[in-house]
Amino acid sequence: MSSPVPAAVDPAIAAIRTLALVGPAAAGKTMLAEALLARAGAIGAPGSLERGTTVSDHDALERKLQHSLNTAVMHLTHEGVRLHLLDTPGAPDFVGQSLPALEAVETAAVVINAATGIEPMAVRMMEQAAARHLDRLIIVNKIDAPGVDLPAVLAQIQAAFGKECLPLNLPAAGGREVVDCFYNRSGSADFSSVEAAHRALVEQVVEVDGDFVERYLNDGDVDASELHAPLEEALRQGHLIPVCFVSARSGAGVRELLDVIVRLLPNPAEGNPPDFLRGEGAEAQPMHATPDPAQHVLAHVFKVAVDPYVGKLGVLRVHQGTITPNSLLYVGDGRKPFKVGHLFMLQGKEHVEVPRAVPGDICAVAKVEALHYDAVLHDAAEDDHIHLAPLPFPTPVHGLAIEPKRRGDEQRLWEILGKLVEEDPCLKVEHVAATNETLVYGLGELHLRILLDRLREVHRFEVNTRPPRVAYRETVTARAEGHHRHKKQSGGAGQFGEVFLRVEPLPRGAGFEFVDEVKGGAIPGTFIPAVEKGVREALAAGVIAGHPVVDIRVTVHDGKSHSVDSKEIAFVTAGRKAVIAAIQEARPIVLEPIVDVEIMAPEAATGDITGDLASRRGQVAGTDAQLAGQMRVRAQAPLAELMAYQNRLNALTSGQGRYTVALSHYEAVPPQVQQQLMGQHRLAPDD
Repeated sequence: MSSPVPAAVDPAIAAIRTLALVGPAAAGKTMLAEALLARAGAIGAPGSLERGTTVSDHDALERKLQHSLNTAVMHLTHEGVRLHLLDTPGAPDFVGQSLPALEAVETAAVVINAATGIEPMAVRMMEQAAARHLDRLIIVNKIDAPGVDLPAVLAQIQAAFGKECLPLNLPAAGGREVVDCFYNRSGSADFSSVEAAHRALVEQVVEVDGDFVERYLNDGDVDASELHAPLEEALRQGHLIPVCFVSARSGAGVRELLDVIVRLLPNPAEGNPPDFLRGEGAEAQPMHATPDPAQHVLAHVFKVAVDPYVGKLGVLRVHQGTITPNSLLYVGDGRKPFKVGHLFMLQGKEHVEVPRAVPGDICAVAKVEALHYDAVLHDAAEDDHIHLAPLPFPTPVHGLAIEPKRRGDEQRLWEILGKLVEEDPCLKVEHVAATNETLVYGLGELHLRILLDRLREVHRFEVNTRPPRVAYRETVTARAEGHHRHKKQSGGAGQFGEVFLRVEPLPRGAGFEFVDEVKGGAIPGTFIPAVEKGVREALAAGVIAGHPVVDIRVTVHDGKSHSVDSKEIAFVTAGRKAVIAAIQEARPIVLEPIVDVEIMAPEAATGDITGDLASRRGQVAGTDAQLAGQMRVRAQAPLAELMAYQNRLNALTSGQGRYTVALSHYEAVPPQVQQQLMGQHRLAPDD
């Protein structure tokens, strides 16, 4: 995807860069951010994870756990260029924080630990950055760790992500420094050759521009200082993915990385524009924001933080126009604008007040309740139906039943959970009427544990929990008819409603369809929504095992009404009981979530792991050798068989294994499991 670059870029825009540090946990992203801030003079010295003094990990839980749970926003200035820097969590459970960071930047910097090589989170973020048409940069950190094999790491990167991954610099002096390979034609490096790396870079860049190809073929070289335009085009196309080497601990390569960011990475007018859409659904049309401070405002809220004392903070990226204090902005299709009181740039937990924000700037506004994640802010009425193409968030499938310790605190629990869901798109809360339970769903055990820690330590709210629940679903496998007549007469006005309907299965993942085929007013049109309401209530509560019914079409085709006694409540009841009767005759089954599992563990434990997965109804898809004697095992397994799996993995690997899961699909549970689930449901009180 190529973006036309304006002939003249506003100097304020040309002096901005945006960069998200993404990748696996323990790659050193937070300490790299500290090193960059310190080198640029934004802080006096790098902070410490152990002492809880880093700019990024300012949350109390982050300091306690010594790893990132939220995306932190920072900024620095180097050689007159302002860099907005985002430090994202690396644990897969917190991808709801890391993925939105990609919507705020031109460049995704995937940080790789030189000691462990490529991990699943690095692959995932590379793929997501490519899907969003971002420029990509690979940073190999910890180049001075004992025993690292940097040539093997570079070979692994090129095998995983393509030959377009070329080193912009190479380690030298035993990893104590790095040497540039783009501007330098020669030099000394610990491995490979500066001359060969320079030649490979120039050849890769000139390929996107026919004039430079001809010059290169004729002259044998091109001055790298002339290659800015083709370099930006190569980055936009993904034709070049630069690799930089660095040690955040020692500082080797940190200044050189700042130089790369300022001199070679795109400003907001040079990157690919974000995928904005105008309109809704199938009618939506692509549109591009123009990084022009004189245009009307378009900004996107990519992060929301709700502090129990400060209130709501919306963090946004300006894509078009200029925002100042006193600006009047609309939130999406809202009809009432809000007035920007104070405009901040963030430095971790510090709020630095600024007089304006232009395209490319990342800033924040506070105490605006209408703000929410993914909101588009604008100042023109014609922009009220603009939104960004949605991110592919994973489906939360780990569930936990939760209730307040003190009776009467249910409403406050819902309010707090609502705030936590606002902050994390991968958390979900629902109330199950059939069991009167509040359930929270997350991406894994750690995700839910941190939610409980936040309830207790941040919001001072104590809860009781019950064991994790698997997000089972129900569906039908055959077509069937259902009928119910609801008639109630107990003095005074009565209730009457009769419904005939049929159910039939839909393809897996299709959801729910409601069809009205009633002819001749057998059920008055005013009562059809009541029938649908009753149907939806039954589907949400479940029929055979107490889990939501999905992938079903319900067609109402006949019924009866009474001129006096027919009421909405009568048709709600008739619709609910008719669809229950139909589902019971439609060969219903229970579906279970099947997850993709990736396990990283010592190679010696591979046999034990694959055997254990087989005993859990898992199917191994493959194994891949990694660096440092590690093996990656890829498999699919029922989520129900992986509850508390980390404990088992610790036993199999002496505590050295780790795993991630992501929802793949739903499929029918074995008959004996279905009978067990149905039996448990029968123990619940009848509604």
